[in-house]
Amino acid sequence: MFVVLLKFAADKARAGDFMDAHKAWIKDGFDDGVFLMVGSLQPQLGGAILAYGTSLPDLQARVAKDPFVVENIVSADIHEITPARADERLGFLLS
Repeated sequence: MFVVLLKFAADKARAGDFMDAHKAWIKDGFDDGVFLMVGSLQPQLGGAILAYGTSLPDLQARVAKDPFVVENIVSADIHEITPARADERLGFLLS
């Protein structure tokens, strides 16, 4: 399981120009079954993604294709988590 932090970078002001492409990239992540959750980092620091069912190299390649990453609107940090305990509603993350 992975947490991806997309923190605004030098070209943050250009985010609106690439928002539709970024949203399409997010949709692809959900359609492929890799993204479980996306949301905003507060206060207006960027975004976060919870990813599952992929390898680190595959996720790195996917994140590198995010238009926000390509255009230097965000910098991406990927953190791998090995779940040890979870609420029963999230039990699938332990398998």
